[in-house]
Amino acid sequence: MSWTAVSLANALNGTTALGLIVAKLGGTTVKLGANDIFFAEGYRLPFPVAGAFTIGNVVTTGSDFTRLTGVFPRVLVHEAKHTRQFAWLGLGFGPVHAVAMAWSWLRSGDRASRNPLERAAGLADGGYTERPLRPIWRR
Repeated sequence: MSWTAVSLANALNGTTALGLIVAKLGGTTVKLGANDIFFAEGYRLPFPVAGAFTIGNVVTTGSDFTRLTGVFPRVLVHEAKHTRQFAWLGLGFGPVHAVAMAWSWLRSGDRASRNPLERAAGLADGGYTERPLRPIWRR
């Protein structure tokens, strides 16, 4: 799926509009970047708890992207992969991600390690460390 198709899909499925609303409610400064991805800095709401998060074609952080990429150089690669997931799942991304986080927590005690969406976006790129399965899940 080309970047144009991703941004079009996210515009049509409403997720980019939702991402821009969430960014505005969070008090961010929004700039349009490469591949029609909006970058929102200075998010001030307590939820979600993340260094950065994506809704549609909007990547949001409570920090600024220069500082964030200084700590996690590939975090924008990770978040860009989430924009593609939103293109496929639309507004269903939220519930699917919530179930995937719960599954991951049950299996590893960590919300990302066994989350298929986070794994597909690249755990290390997102600043996550893969955790082992809990003993009950090991063979």
